[in-house]
Amino acid sequence: MAHWIEPHPTGIYVRPADAWIDPSLPQERALVTHGHADHARGGHGHVWATRETLAIMGLRYGTASGTAVDYGEEVRLGGVRIRYVPAGHVLGSAQILLEHAGERVVVTGDYKRRPDPTCLPFEPVPCDIFVTEATFGLPVFRHPDTGSEMDRLLAALHANPDRCVLVGAYALGKAQRVISELRGRGHHDAIYIHGALERMCALYQDFGVDLGELRPATGVAAKDMRGHIILSPPSALNDRWSRRLPDPITAMASGWMRVRQRARQKNVELPLVISDHADWDELTDTIREVAPTETWITHGREEALLHWCMTHQIRARALALVGREDEDEG
Repeated sequence: MAHWIEPHPTGIYVRPADAWIDPSLPQERALVTHGHADHARGGHGHVWATRETLAIMGLRYGTASGTAVDYGEEVRLGGVRIRYVPAGHVLGSAQILLEHAGERVVVTGDYKRRPDPTCLPFEPVPCDIFVTEATFGLPVFRHPDTGSEMDRLLAALHANPDRCVLVGAYALGKAQRVISELRGRGHHDAIYIHGALERMCALYQDFGVDLGELRPATGVAAKDMRGHIILSPPSALNDRWSRRLPDPITAMASGWMRVRQRARQKNVELPLVISDHADWDELTDTIREVAPTETWITHGREEALLHWCMTHQIRARALALVGREDEDEG
């Protein structure tokens, strides 16, 4: 089936279009699902992606030749019909629907099924081959309600007015989602952010995502940040930058916080299980919903999802693409 699409360790090659999907090495033609660094790289000759993803790549890698593709718009390359469909992962994230030789292939990139105020929701598309991630592809990963995790964060803040809550969150997607979720739960105070988050937050706001009042945390007296929430990259949680904060309650927003050992290793006092990936039930429910003849698994906990597919009479294979997955990005 679909001999015109070929998985390689460095990406998925669409032969009649002479284009690669999320290649890990520079290619002349790249179809990119979203802006995270394990999917979007610099150095390609020409990129097809949503305008948001192109803007993110421009911010991270400088200007590059690219064609902006709107959700639902059809592009044709070498006889392949291509459409970008919302993936619900981060701003601008897309699944790529390929139609050729009477077959439909959906390459999801990364995706989630939970509501996210910063991006369009995942849109299931029936297909013959479904190419899925499996970042949290184990039955132990069942993410809690996002609202309840945000309530825990706000409860810690209100119970400690002389301290601050420092939340480690990935710079693209997670930080903006945490801020937006807080706004949705009525927290309209200024939120302080690490300098490494400023440009990406500004980009989100340029695309119409309202993040409320954000202030740079650098150069602010510790006493002025008491009773406030501060966001930083996970790498800054325990470095010199964080030592100047007013007795911070250290938190981290990631699906990996479901694993207590990871929280302990990072000295996280308040683990927040907030993921931008599908959990086990969402992965299996999505496969049932799109009803593919065959499932390809790109990265993550491939073996468990592979076994689940086989026990449900769905042909499956693990691709083991190289360079995928950033553990802080969960």
